[in-house]
Amino acid sequence: MQDITIPDWPYVYGQPSGSGKIRTVPEDFIVTENLSFAPSASGEHVFLQIQKSGENTEYVARQLSRFADVRQRDVSFAGLKDRHALTTQWFSVWLPGKADPDWTQFNSEQITVLQAIRHARKLKRGVLSGNSFKLTIRDWQGDRQQTIAQLELIKAGGIANYYGSQRFGNAGQNVNKALAMFQGMKTGREQRSLYLSAARSYLFNRILAHRVDNGTWNQPVAGDTFMFDLSHSHFKSEQPDAETIRRLEAQEIHPTGALWGKGDAGVSADALEIEQAIIEAHQELAQGLIACAVDMGRRPLRVNVEDLQWQFVSDDVLELCFTLPAGSYATSVLREVVRV
Repeated sequence: MQDITIPDWPYVYGQPSGSGKIRTVPEDFIVTENLSFAPSASGEHVFLQIQKSGENTEYVARQLSRFADVRQRDVSFAGLKDRHALTTQWFSVWLPGKADPDWTQFNSEQITVLQAIRHARKLKRGVLSGNSFKLTIRDWQGDRQQTIAQLELIKAGGIANYYGSQRFGNAGQNVNKALAMFQGMKTGREQRSLYLSAARSYLFNRILAHRVDNGTWNQPVAGDTFMFDLSHSHFKSEQPDAETIRRLEAQEIHPTGALWGKGDAGVSADALEIEQAIIEAHQELAQGLIACAVDMGRRPLRVNVEDLQWQFVSDDVLELCFTLPAGSYATSVLREVVRV
């Protein structure tokens, strides 16, 4: 079995126009979750907004279960957040018929409970409207005018919705572990989920890379399925009509790529031909996903970057602020302008 290496995916706006360092300190990578609803203030579940630094999400969830004296499965969160960052995210703890503990006693040097509010249901994965980011790039050097020009293009036209490198593990080894798992390597439940996600993400990025190369990542091809912006609703178009093209140009809808698994790919004609060529080149991954009963899905090839702002704090420090929908990666914005 030959190892898969994660390539330098093709860029939408040319090569990065600068270089620098990110995550010199956790405060250089600030992430704030935006819930898609407001907690109701009553119910059996306590929603906790927690700021953490230098700790991963699952560790905080385990600590919460111990502190509240509940089963680990009674603690939930909407999404995983990087350890090497300053993040504000939501957790829920199921406390039926119980009073709240003193949440201030959970605070530590790395963890602070910002607010606690009751809700009727547990917090489920993915129920975010998005994440807001503030990134500080230190030791920046490069072409300032070209960087600003690239940022203007991103603000106007969005980015290719690649999965970030963290999805694939150190040096992309999660994809190779997925291959090994498909060939019989024993894995735990958590690792299995991680490796399946890496395999699907790799195939999606391959499809997206092909469409970046041929200039159709933000353009229609025959047989495409389009997804509405900030929604999972989608529709198929054999030959895009004038209204579909208008919506696409207005960035109200986006072309999609396959999240591979069992079931119908949901595309036809040219779009299907593109995806089949990628799948045929990576049969072990594709068949392994089907054998593991992973369902087919679709993901937008393009994502809008909302509220994008930037400033050069000094000659060698660049600061970026923006918001992305849940599931999209800040590093996919950053890679277009800065090589880190």
